[in-house]
Amino acid sequence: MPLFVIYNPVCGRGEATRLFNDTVIPLLKEHGREPDKVEVTTHAGHAGDLVIDFLQSAKGPVSIVLGSGDGTLHEILYAFQAARTTGYIGDVNLALVPCGTANALYSSLFPPQSADAQPDVLLSLHMLLSESPSTRPLTLAITSLEAPGGDEPQSSISAVVTSTALHASILHDSEALRAAHPGIERFKMAAQQNITRWYSASVRFLPPCSIYRATDNQFVPCDTTDFAGPFVYFLSTVNVDRLEPFFRITPLHAIIPPPARPEPPTLDVVVVRPLRDKSIHDNSLDSREQFSRKCMTVLGGAYQDGAHVKMTYGEGDQVSQGGGQGEESVVEYIRCRGWEWVPDSADETAHFVCADGEILHIRPDGKAVCTAVHEVNGCSFHVYA
Repeated sequence: MPLFVIYNPVCGRGEATRLFNDTVIPLLKEHGREPDKVEVTTHAGHAGDLVIDFLQSAKGPVSIVLGSGDGTLHEILYAFQAARTTGYIGDVNLALVPCGTANALYSSLFPPQSADAQPDVLLSLHMLLSESPSTRPLTLAITSLEAPGGDEPQSSISAVVTSTALHASILHDSEALRAAHPGIERFKMAAQQNITRWYSASVRFLPPCSIYRATDNQFVPCDTTDFAGPFVYFLSTVNVDRLEPFFRITPLHAIIPPPARPEPPTLDVVVVRPLRDKSIHDNSLDSREQFSRKCMTVLGGAYQDGAHVKMTYGEGDQVSQGGGQGEESVVEYIRCRGWEWVPDSADETAHFVCADGEILHIRPDGKAVCTAVHEVNGCSFHVYA
């Protein structure tokens, strides 16, 4: 099977060059796997061009050792999506070597054992080199930004997360903090800047659609697929249960996983709507500050092994863990084929969409439509795991 090695030298803390020269490439050669080609990315979008160029001469499945974060994988997928034809149809098998900031996909496939343990960044590569290598197929999320007028919709693709509301605002604002704060702390700083904001929009979930019922610890059919705002949090994932090594925002993807290669493929969606809280009656600053304290508690629960999905509303500013029968859950956890997000034209921040770190902007009177798929342009992607 052809073997292509590619890495991004500037992602994360800029350690990929040393890691590949000192460890990854020597390890491949020790196992008799001489790469057909080794490439280093030099600019945004370069990874996608390099991979498509390599595949145009390949016959049959290929293996790619990818040293990067989730953003470079996003660039590769986007190149496949944007190309009218890639000249290649088949499986693309990835051995991930995590070199990025959060490494959500790698951390979900190979969860860290403890906060103190040094992560083993070679587990996917070892699976490629094993006597019986195995792979997991990736579900992809296609997001189209549709607007009246008949123009060609702008679109993007995700292998990890597609979001609006608070998460998209965090990613939007965190870029200004990257130079001074290259680690994941910049996301927490951006969250503090946006925690009191509510987002005006409406959502329709695409069937099949089910909602998690914490009291029974199972998904049940949704009573309605139309959700009215305002929203504080709206985020969907594929393939992952976390966005950082210990931030398990969609834990049910691992705890109650969707069927292997389901038809149709599905997304896991986490929703927080403040007006479901019976102690909140309006959109005043006081109400938003009151609810922000609950929201911080809920998001903190994602760092507690995904505890937020069972949190319920208590009295006043309190949320409780594992509330009794009939108590209103803070998080609405949906599993569905896709979703449509229609922002209020007057709410500029509700027009942001994040697709694996790429920030998109919904045009006036437009909407975002996100749908799960198994392949793009005839290619399916798998990770050695």
